Amino acid sequence: MDSQIYGVVLFLTFLAVSSTSAMPDNSSTANPTAQINSNSVLVALLDSHYTELSELVEKALLLQTLEQAVTRHNITIFAPRNEALERDLDPEFKLFLLEPRNLKSLQNLLLFHMIPSRIESNHWPAPPSEKKKMPVFHASLCRDANGERIQLIVQKNGDKAVSTARVIKSDDIVRPDGVIHGIERLLIPKSVQQDFNARRNLAATSAVIPEGAPEVDPRTHRLKKPAPPVSVGAPPVLPIYDAMSPGPSLAPAPAPGPGGPHHHFDGESQVKDFIQTLLHYGGYNEMADILVNLTSLASEMGRLVSEGYVLTVLAPNDEAMAKLTTDQLSEPGAPERIMYYHMIPEYQTEESMYNSVRRFGKVKYDTLRLPYKVVAEEADGSVKFGQGEGSAYLFDPDIYTDGRISVQGIDGVLFPPEETTAAPKPAPAAKIASKPRRGKLLEMACTMLGAVGRSCH
Repeated sequence: MDSQIYGVVLFLTFLAVSSTSAMPDNSSTANPTAQINSNSVLVALLDSHYTELSELVEKALLLQTLEQAVTRHNITIFAPRNEALERDLDPEFKLFLLEPRNLKSLQNLLLFHMIPSRIESNHWPAPPSEKKKMPVFHASLCRDANGERIQLIVQKNGDKAVSTARVIKSDDIVRPDGVIHGIERLLIPKSVQQDFNARRNLAATSAVIPEGAPEVDPRTHRLKKPAPPVSVGAPPVLPIYDAMSPGPSLAPAPAPGPGGPHHHFDGESQVKDFIQTLLHYGGYNEMADILVNLTSLASEMGRLVSEGYVLTVLAPNDEAMAKLTTDQLSEPGAPERIMYYHMIPEYQTEESMYNSVRRFGKVKYDTLRLPYKVVAEEADGSVKFGQGEGSAYLFDPDIYTDGRISVQGIDGVLFPPEETTAAPKPAPAAKIASKPRRGKLLEMACTMLGAVGRSCH
């Protein structure tokens, strides 16, 4: 009886062990970071003739994201031909995509060409001549597309299309985990187009050619506007009495200056515009943070511009500001002193400063940190500020120029030269040699004796 029970227990144990060993191991399939094999569609894309697209995928740092997507599901890639990315693309748009600060836009553009499902040539909808006319839309891997989807179309002539791009080679590359179709042109989502338009408008605003400060009419206290063209033989624009010079009873209004009662310029709006330009331009966030949050210099600059002043700001970039130590910023008033030394009470552009240093060699500009001046000179075809190790080069010229405020980006933080007023050395005491007084006393004694002898006679 005991032997029979022991045999049954052994048999059940054997069944349990065999069933456990026969269960499939799903750990490798559930792991989203599993390695892809050489037969993957990603490997085929990198080794294919779509070299421009593969280079953009590597520059956009999307390989790890696509590897995770391939391990979870099949993907379909609509690959533009090389000519569409190399010659047919707008040069400004291509430069916009390749800038490091626009990496997110480049990633969204590439992910918009990829669908998280397998779509082969036989999955396209029926042509318009047949009964099935419902459009077919698919969501892309781009999460920031704001609901925009890719539409699969079959044209009347039978050609397949993806949204606005014609398919030139369907099922070009077929792999177990995905398919690649060749398309004629690039697909640009609306979100990327909006980012490009906003950046282009900002660049156009920051590249305004300076035309000098506006003039104020002393009679009307308004900004002067250029007179419209007058045709030949037309009556005068102004009546004769308005064209006459004012008499003693009508004195001209004073020019806008410090403490003037009339604020002819909206300095606060101009300062807000230039700070927004710094933020959108990229690389000058620390400078904007000091002007707005750490100090009240933005408000002071607005008041100065409203009273008629013009300013040129030498803005250090974020890499230069990161080199400042805590001790340099922790002292009371230290950020203000540093920023005052970077503000010139003149309106200067990159062209005007470069012409000055080319003509005069070294130019000293007054700063708001009196009495210190900043020295500029020509170096390596650019303008260098400061001297020695504390110098900085003009790095991003004309970031913002509106006729009142000019912002020039530099690659270093400037500090005024240390006050080296050495104490005057005390003059050495002159050694006065004491003359012997024996002869003088003898002379006085003889004089006294002679006087006594005369009185006796």
